[in-house]
Amino acid sequence: MDLLISGLKKVVDKHHAASTKSDDQRLQKESEHFLKYYKEWKQDRLEICDPTYKSVPRFYNPLATANEETLPVRLREDARSLFLQRQGQLLLDTEELKSMCLILDKKMSLPNGDEQQYLNYNELKQVMAKSSSKCEKYFTPSIFAQLLQNDPSVHNKVGIVGILNYAMRKSWIQQSRIGLSLYDTTGLGYLKECDLENYISELIPSLPQLDGLEKSFHSFYVCTAVRKFLFFLDPMHTGKIKVQDILTSSFLDDLLELRDEELPKDAQEANWFSAPSALRVYGQYLNLDSNHNGMLNKNELAELGSGTLTYVFVERVFQECLTYEGEMDYKTYLDLILALENRHEPQALHYLFRILDVKGKGYLDTFSLNYFFRAIREQMLVTGQDPISFEDVQDEVFDMIKPVDPTKITLQDLLNSGHGEILVNILIDLNGFWTHENRDARPVEEPSDI
Repeated sequence: MDLLISGLKKVVDKHHAASTKSDDQRLQKESEHFLKYYKEWKQDRLEICDPTYKSVPRFYNPLATANEETLPVRLREDARSLFLQRQGQLLLDTEELKSMCLILDKKMSLPNGDEQQYLNYNELKQVMAKSSSKCEKYFTPSIFAQLLQNDPSVHNKVGIVGILNYAMRKSWIQQSRIGLSLYDTTGLGYLKECDLENYISELIPSLPQLDGLEKSFHSFYVCTAVRKFLFFLDPMHTGKIKVQDILTSSFLDDLLELRDEELPKDAQEANWFSAPSALRVYGQYLNLDSNHNGMLNKNELAELGSGTLTYVFVERVFQECLTYEGEMDYKTYLDLILALENRHEPQALHYLFRILDVKGKGYLDTFSLNYFFRAIREQMLVTGQDPISFEDVQDEVFDMIKPVDPTKITLQDLLNSGHGEILVNILIDLNGFWTHENRDARPVEEPSDI
């Protein structure tokens, strides 16, 4: 009996396996037939709807990169270089500017007092006729109209000093634009981070104020300089900056100010691009790096400045900013320093607001404010100071910012109020909080006799 049952079981299993195999083959054939007929049906539909679908022209041709040694790339580079060279030849050079200045100086040295300090359009044309022919493009009638004095006592005349300033400023801007465009590898009017690094790196030898920097520090200097451009001119982190934005900002002026061999010490200290400033920022980074691994952890960053940044703020910085295995590199550190040193700027407030927005909702509410202020209260207790009620701080903050929604503070509310820097100081730094609390107790400086 057992032999019979086992035999029947083998027959059933064999039949079932054969049946399963045939079902799989049938399903595969059905799928193949369906795909075949669907493709034919779809093609027929396209031809019926619009026969031109078969011959749609290519509408996007990706731009070849500069690294490709192809004929179109080399042709594009040569054409762009030739164009920039021709544009450079149209600019007033140093000798031509000096010649125009001498002619204008003669006009200024004539008698009859202040009246000769101004020129009407006909007099300006006479000056241009004695100067280089390139000056005609600098001083068109429309430009003259824009330079006209607002003083009603001076009719239809332009100050000679204004003429000189305009000519030198326009020449400088055009020269800078050409210089920046030479590093625009795509030719689309913007510089990538690597392009800007190359520009500044090759600019260093022409800046006398940077002669004292060791070559081993040049790469860190370039990184420090580039971060300011990217932080303020690329807030969306696209990795590129328009050449026009670089020219309209004051950063290029600050950088090229280092050509002055007699730049005062206070001006150097106030200039982010100066050697003392770059060495200060990098030296501060090295001092914080107590374990000398080239990165900063939370405990090391907490010692920044006077060490009064709250641990909650430091924790949020590491949550929101780019880190590597829980540690911060020099570029991320530079972004933080730029934000903390420029808390009144919109880009810095945008950076810091993202850190304060613990919920990621796009606004600060009572919970967010209390989340950061609790750390301030804890620091007060540790230092033996009398803690302040959160309710008092909350009311003061909302009265100061005056948000559109009385329960939420958005980034736009901060920018509109003009008190974003104060809010940040109150929430992230004990020294900043006490500076605000004791603002009325600080002595008023007596006016100078000078």
